[in-house]
Amino acid sequence: MLVVGWRERVDLPLFGLSNLKAKIDTGARTSALHATDIVTFERDGVPWVRFHTKFDDDSIDTDVECPIHDRRDIKNTSGIPETRIVIRTKFRIGKRLWSIDLSLTERSDMKFRMIVGRTALRKHHILVDPNKSNLTTPISATKTDETRISS
Repeated sequence: MLVVGWRERVDLPLFGLSNLKAKIDTGARTSALHATDIVTFERDGVPWVRFHTKFDDDSIDTDVECPIHDRRDIKNTSGIPETRIVIRTKFRIGKRLWSIDLSLTERSDMKFRMIVGRTALRKHHILVDPNKSNLTTPISATKTDETRISS
């Protein structure tokens, strides 16, 4: 069992993003990533998305292109449903790496530019201690880590 705090440093290695401040939010079903300048397009007949993401912490601004996994109605922080683009990517917390779905939304006014919802944690033997923060130690993304993905 991996015990994590209500906020942790996480990595999205396929996007070259590491040491991101994320809120572990078991009240949210779907994880969300701050994204602006969202543009959809097709590549070889497959729907893709291009977006910009920026964090207030030590990470760099990044432009990302990836396939669209889904479009879903997701309730925003005010409880109002909105249709969002959902992508699937690799996610690392501590020494563990697996695939998660991330909805793209503009979170400039939010304290955390990324939230990790309960669906991303399910079946990965994660316990959230709401009294603690930063219980895991981030690891730099390496190609060898990408081969150790749990499904």
